[in-house]
Formats: sequence, C-alpha cells, structure tokens
Amino acid sequence: MGPGGPASYDSTRAFIDLHCHTRGSFDSLSDPAAVLRAALGRGLTHLAITDHDRIDVALRARDAPPAGLTVIVGSEVRTREGDLICLFLDRPIPTGLPAIEAIARAREQGGLVGIPHPFDRFRGSLLNDPGLEALAGLVDWVEGWNARLLGHAGNERAAEFALAHGLPAVAVSDAHTTLEVGVAYTVLDGDPSTPAGLLAALPTAEMIPGRASYVARAITPLAKLVQRARGNGRAKPTGPDVAGAGMDR
Repeated sequence: MGPGGPASYDSTRAFIDLHCHTRGSFDSLSDPAAVLRAALGRGLTHLAITDHDRIDVALRARDAPPAGLTVIVGSEVRTREGDLICLFLDRPIPTGLPAIEAIARAREQGGLVGIPHPFDRFRGSLLNDPGLEALAGLVDWVEGWNARLLGHAGNERAAEFALAHGLPAVAVSDAHTTLEVGVAYTVLDGDPSTPAGLLAALPTAEMIPGRASYVARAITPLAKLVQRARGNGRAKPTGPDVAGAGMDR
C-alpha cells in the first residue's frame, strides 16, 4: 500500500514523488514542514523538493525530515531551451545555461537529470522543439505523467516519447500546494535514496497518475504575487543569450 495514509509496506518498494515545490519557489507558498508532513501522511517514502533555481530549502528539509521519509535535494532548473529537473545537488545550477551545460553541471555533482512536463504548451518544456530530441540520450527519465498538465495529450506524448527512446517514465505531482503532494507518484523497486539507487530503480518505475485540483491551480497566480511582494520573484537568467529560456509557471 502506498500514498493515501500510513501503512506497512514491502520495504523493498519505494513510493516517490520526484517533483515538488515549497515556498522556496517563486510560485508556491507551501510551508516546507507542512509539505513533509503531507508527503509522509499520504504514504510517500521519498520526496524530491525541486524548487525553481534554488536548493536551500531542500537542503534544510533533507537534514531534518520526519521519520520514515527521505528527502532528495533537487531543483527545477530553467535552461536556455526549457526546464530540467536535477536531483542530488549540493550546489544550485545557474539559470539560463544551455540545457547541455546544465546537465553537465548536474553530472559534476554526481546528480541525475529528468525532463519535466516535456510537451506542456504553457510552460518551459524542452521537447516542444523537435530539434531537442537528442537530449533524450543525456537524461535519466522523462515525466510521463505530470499532475499539473492540462488535458491528456501532453502526458500521452511524454509517455510515448519515453518508450520510443528507452527512458523510464515517472509520474509526479509537480505540487505547488500541500493539497497536491503525492497526488501523482511513482512506485519503484529498490532504494532510491542515492543517485546509484535511484538510477538502478528507475527501470522498475510504475506510474500512479492523479490530477491537481482546479482549487490548487488557482492558488498559483496568488502565490506569484505574494512572493514577488516579498522579493522572491522569478530568478533572473545568468547565462548568455537566454531570451525566451523557459516560461513562468
């Protein structure tokens, strides 16, 4: 048994959400402690905190998680061509680099890399440009199901892309509120607590899809306004020639 409530489960199986935001992101107001409680209460064993372009909140959460939950430090990184999810980071990756360089920087840290919401028409999605398909050979997974994607076509295309390129497909909540944590998740065989462990477990990935509610989605524009007023707006690109690199959520 996985998310939905505390339960005894096979210790060789992991219930993981690889894409989740907290108030460290410019478009979320979620208290990190509340996010961790929600993840544990819904039966997740592992949670990747992937705030936009920063890792400070994730580092603190990793070092003080509730018993029974492992936190993976990650970031949703805006590259020149679109977004990446980078996990197991020790240092943030600068905004606005070419995607291939951002991937290299994650690898230098021993990290893993995935492609989020690859065919979302409304966000910074790498694979909306067919010329970027070559990046498939440089990443470790594709989000075959993103709970915030509107409609079905984008997720269907993502799952088909993953299959065609021999990549694991994962399901994620892309939570920006505590209501969404674990609404979609992935079941894995093994222990994904380390880069090697997650890489070994990804071929066993089973997607458990779900959708973010419209109530949760409606909070995002408000969150952006509040965060901007607090001085936590969208990070400015630091790489060269970054016009149009990624779009606000």
